[in-house]
Order: sequence, then C-alpha cells, then structure tokens
Amino acid sequence: MITIQETAFRLDTEHTSYLFQKTKYGHLVHIYYGNLLSKSDRSDVLAEKRSIQVGSSVLYNQEDNVYALDSMCLEWSDNGRGDYRQSPTEFKMPDGSFVTDFIYDSHKLLEESVPMDTLPTAYGGNQTIIITLKDKIFPVYIDIYYSVYEQTDVITRRAVVRNEAKAPLTIRRIMSMSLDMPDECFLMYTLDGAWIKEANLHKHPVSYGITINSSTTGASSNRHNPAFLLAEADANEDYGNVYAFNLIYSGNHFSSVEKSDRDYVRVSMGINPHCFEWNLSQGEKFETPEAVMSYSNQGLNDISHHMHDFINEHIVRGEFKKKDRPVLLNNWEAHFFDFKEGKLLRLAKEAKELGVELFVLDDGWFGKRNDDKAGLGDYTVNSRKLPRGLKGFADKIRKIGLGFGLWFEPEMVNEDSELYRTHPEYAVKLPNRKAVLGRNQLVLDLCQKEVRDYIVEQVTAALDEAEVSYVKWDMNRHIAEAFSTTLQNQGEFYHRYIIGLYEVLTRIFVPRPHILLESCSSGGNRFDLGMLCFSPQIWSSDDTDPIERIKIQTGLSYFYPQSTMGAHVSGVPHQQTLRETPLATRFHVACFGCLGYELDLKYLSPEQRKDITDQIAFYKQYRRIFQYGRFYRIRTYKTNKVIWETVSEDKEVALTGFFQTLATAAESSDKLKVIGLEKGMYSIRTRPQRLYIERFGGLTKHILPVELNPDGVIMRVANRHYSLRDCVETYTCSKEALEAGIPLCDQFIGTGYHEKVRMLGDFGSNLYITKKNNGGNEL
Repeated sequence: MITIQETAFRLDTEHTSYLFQKTKYGHLVHIYYGNLLSKSDRSDVLAEKRSIQVGSSVLYNQEDNVYALDSMCLEWSDNGRGDYRQSPTEFKMPDGSFVTDFIYDSHKLLEESVPMDTLPTAYGGNQTIIITLKDKIFPVYIDIYYSVYEQTDVITRRAVVRNEAKAPLTIRRIMSMSLDMPDECFLMYTLDGAWIKEANLHKHPVSYGITINSSTTGASSNRHNPAFLLAEADANEDYGNVYAFNLIYSGNHFSSVEKSDRDYVRVSMGINPHCFEWNLSQGEKFETPEAVMSYSNQGLNDISHHMHDFINEHIVRGEFKKKDRPVLLNNWEAHFFDFKEGKLLRLAKEAKELGVELFVLDDGWFGKRNDDKAGLGDYTVNSRKLPRGLKGFADKIRKIGLGFGLWFEPEMVNEDSELYRTHPEYAVKLPNRKAVLGRNQLVLDLCQKEVRDYIVEQVTAALDEAEVSYVKWDMNRHIAEAFSTTLQNQGEFYHRYIIGLYEVLTRIFVPRPHILLESCSSGGNRFDLGMLCFSPQIWSSDDTDPIERIKIQTGLSYFYPQSTMGAHVSGVPHQQTLRETPLATRFHVACFGCLGYELDLKYLSPEQRKDITDQIAFYKQYRRIFQYGRFYRIRTYKTNKVIWETVSEDKEVALTGFFQTLATAAESSDKLKVIGLEKGMYSIRTRPQRLYIERFGGLTKHILPVELNPDGVIMRVANRHYSLRDCVETYTCSKEALEAGIPLCDQFIGTGYHEKVRMLGDFGSNLYITKKNNGGNEL
C-alpha cells in the first residue's frame, strides 16, 4: 500500500515499510526502510536529525546552515550542489555544464505496475507512485517509479529521463535507483566467478569509500552477477537485517555501495556508465532498467524467499509460470559435434527407457558445424548428420515418446559461414581494425534491423518446421568491439544491443508460448532477471561437477529459485575438473533444480541404468517440491558439509540434501536438522542409494572368502550387475525435535562396515525425505 501524508510518501508491503519525504527545498530524503511500521508512526520522528552544521560543508542555501546535501540521507542526488558522493546521474546539460538540481515537481499514484516501452519489467504490482523531479533551470525531468509487490515484500524502482529543452541533453550516467541508509556494519555479498565457476559467494566489508559490482562484457556476466546483498555483520541464514538488490537487465550493469564520513551508505544500481553515452533531443525520453529491492530482519534465508517468490510470481510469465519442467537429456557431453541420426536415435531410445521426457539436440546440427570454427550464422541442416532434415528427425524423436528440443546460438557468426561470406557487415567489428575473436566467432550486430530480422526469420522457420517444444539459446563469447555502422553515437551500442536482443526474443517466443526457452551463455554468463522475463529457466553453468555445482547453485539460491536453474547429471570423470564423483551425489545436486542428464547412456552398466531409472522416478514423485518448494540453506558448523532443504507448499514434506565435500579422518557425528515445517509428528527416511563395488577397490579382499583381483574380470562383472545398499535410516519425531536436529548414524571411520554405517567418503551425499504423519508412522 502506498500512502501520502503531506510531504511524506510511505510504501508498505506485507512485512516492510519504506519512507521518504520532500524537504522544504524540494529534494527527496530517505527516512526509513525496515520492518512494517505502525500506522501512527510519523516521518518526522524517524527522519535523520540535522541540528548543527557539519564542518567543511557546502551549504545548499546560505540562510540555512544545517542544510548540506553531502550530510543527508537522500533518495536522489545531483552534481554541483555540494553532495560529493557518487551521483546517480551525470548529464551534460543544455548549457554545457554537468551541474544539475532536480527537485520535486509532482507525483501520480497508480493502482498497478507500469510496463516500459523498451525493456522488460516485473508485472502484477499492487500500486505504483511516480515522483517527477525537474531541474531548477532547464525543462529536463526525471520520473522516478516506485512499484509495490506486497505479498513478496519487494519494491522496485526505475527512472525515466525526459528532455523538453530545445537543446540536446547528453546522458553519460543514469542509475535506476539511488538510496542512502545509515550503516549497520554492513557486509556486501556478491556472486563472482568466471566460466565453469559462476556465482561463487563472496563477502566484502563495506568500509569508507566505494565498493563496485559491475560488468563490462556486454552481458550481465559470469564475472559479477547483478544481484547483491547488504547484511549487518552478525546476520546469518536465520537471523539479522538483510537488504537484497537486483536488476531486470541483461547487459552491462553497475552497482556501487559507498560509505561516507557520516557513516551513511549510498546504494546505486543501473546501467554501467562504461562506454555509455546517450543523446536526448527535445521530446525524447530514456528508460532505465528496473531495480528490485527487498528487506528482511529474519536473515538470509528469508530474504531469499522474498526474491524467489518475486521471480516466480512477477518475473517468469507465460505458460511455464509455476509449471513443472520436464526431465531432459542433452546430447552435448555425449557427442560434442560427432553424431549422426542413428547415434542420436539410439541415445533417445535409451533415455526414454530410463524415464526421460525431452530430448535436446545441442550444437552441430547445421551448416559445416563439425567443430567450433565454422557454421554459426547458418541454419541449413547438415544433411550428412540428419539426412531427413530437422522435421524428419524431430518426428522420430516424438515417435519414441519424447519431446524435441533444439540448441541455437543466434547472436553469433563464424567467419567460415555462408552468412558471413554473404553479409560480413552483419558482424560487430570496426572497418579499420582487425577483429578480435572469442571461441572462433564474432558477434552479430543486433543494433541492425536487418540482423534482427534475419535471426527471427531463420530461428522461427526451424522452430515451426520441426515443431520444437524446447529451445536452448546460447551465447558463447563476450562483446569486445562496441561498434555498429547503424549508430552515429557509439556510446549507445551496448544498451541498444540489449534492446535488440529483447526485441528478437519477443518476436520469436511470444507468438510461441508452448516453447520452453532455456537461456544459456557459456553456462551462467547471462543469469539475470532480464533473461528470466523470457526464459523460465537458465543453464546455470557448463560445469556439471556436483562439487562445483554446490558452490554455484548455493550462490544462485540467494537470489534465484530452483525452478530457474538448469542442472544436469553427467558422466565421470567430469569434463571440467577430472573429478570422480558418485552417481548419487550427481543426482542429489541436480535434483535441486530443473533436472537433466548429459552423458552417453550406452556406456552405463545395468546397475547404473537401474540407478538412473530410480532417480528419475523419485524426482518425478517430488518434482513440484524440488522445483517450487521453499528453499533453505541449513547452517552447519562443519566446513566440509553443505545442507540444502526444500519444503512443500503445505509445509508437510521436506527434502534435505546432505553433501560432504572432502571426508576427514575419524569424522565426528552429524545431525539432520529440518526447518520450515508445520507443527506435528514426522517420519524421516533416507532415500536408498547404491554403493558400487568398484569404489571399495582392494578393500574387498578383506571381506571376501577368497582373494580376487579388484580390477579383474570377476569384480568388473560384479560391479556392472550388483551393488550394495548404503545405510538407510528411519525415525519418527516432532517438528521441534527436527528443528533441534536428529543425530545420524556414524560415517565410515576406518573401523568397519555394516548396514548402520553411512558410506559418504569424499564427495558423498544423502537425501532425506521428511513427511508429516497423518494417521500413521510410515512414509
């Protein structure tokens, strides 16, 4: 709810309040963001007090010696008026200066959220208030939009710049939001990384000066995700003040957290000003991406719930909003580029037998695409690989009983391609410099209408011909040379590229709502809210090693729900790390997301086939909870443990993943802690999992009646057809006992093995099912 009392504006969600006020000079000051206030609380009581002049201040008005913008908590700020903190704007004004003074002009209250003309936004908001600021000298306006999403405890902000002056306005910096708050010994949590190590969580103390989280690669990037947290120093998963921020944008982003000498913290977020310049003529406007904010005093888990609910309710849209996602098999790690129709069909038939629902044909189906040096930009089907074309192959996949999905990389082109030979001007490059390549490819210039039209025509033709039900949309290099022949001002390139991308996605997929789009960019190079407006799920990383995926998916979980994360079970050793991990752990990690498989099934043993069949059946049974359940990161005091939990909507079922990274000698006892359930009695049981004989190697000679070569024929045959069962524990207890933690059976510690010993070792895991007893004690 948004209420206006004289000069004060109050935005309430279900559990939070946000207050700001217009001063006597027309500036907007920030007053409060925190727990829901009483209706009787007044802004003048909560506002920062200015009772004496701060030394070295530049006064806004010489007759008011306590009104210095540099020592105030502001909602918006300017250059050249005495505030020396980083301004959300840098405009070259019609007089050639960079001095601005935007003050309150008017406001408008709307009973809905407001879409943009050029960029995707959240939808389904309860109310929006538009505060219009006007420069004191020139007819230049900034409309600041605040939208309230009450049930998810989220507020969004964005800005629209309008130039009504006759002279042009040059924008060199424009943030979506700026917000000043008193410091709480904040730590800034960011998701940082690179290819195959995306979204690793890092904590930075917010100290005096500026901390920046940004991307300059042309995409939101695997280096620094746009999302970040500010948390008081002693906050943890279940306690403490936490503020979350994110941006609905897929391009170069910029966020700064600046602590001033007055111990105020300024948070700014928006388009990266790196290589950015935008000219506005009279009557034109510029829209910034929408920033997302939330607050909780219940710690990191609760703020994650706000962000998860917001994405599922107000970002993801169309037929796949809150819809179960299919279990898929992608052929990439099985084949790379080396496949023909027969090999693919054998793989698809095997996948169907295991319970897979969707077959995805990855890279290599078009042009001369036999490696990554040729073919991108072309859409002619490779007849040697698919002699009956896409439709003929897709029909065979559907006849097997699987849906058909297809990989594309429409934003790229190889120099060795028919498209480049015909239209070299479509590529992003400078006419007077040698182009730089990434993965042997150039970027197509989405600023050009002809390029956008070409992509739409070619992709839609393939989709419609083959009746594709799933698309993996890839982008496998960063943008380096920000130049388009269509632009007079190259400072517009990066942003116009993203606008062009959104246009292409809209034209292709809005008329085809039945297609499930999974965005990908060398894995998680473009995992952001902007892409989630089009693709309900995103390929989290090209790294399918579950131990690395634990870090990646844990990091993403702070801001993004499980339903957005593509996660696959692959073969071992893992192609990214050479690590050998148990099949059970690969599944246990991947099932906390949108499950897929990515391996050559013909090499599976009969025992592994049974294992995967059981895995898929188990996942289907609990798919709704894995994809849409309330997700918790359970605190553990052991550095080699990670515990995830997801709880059903009715709070009567919990699924807990217990992961061990490296085993330690004489490992001490573990506890199973389950939270978030409703009051009652519960039954807990371990998901049964196989122990493969080969894992025990030479140890088997100590338990067998005869000594056998652990690598001999007999043991190899036994390993293919037989396995041991790991420890299965069952308990019945109350919700309160689960919250305190149930001690588990000991792990293997070198002194023996029997059915009550948990055999985890390095990279081991267990998955526990907790169900409420409704008249019985059995699961």
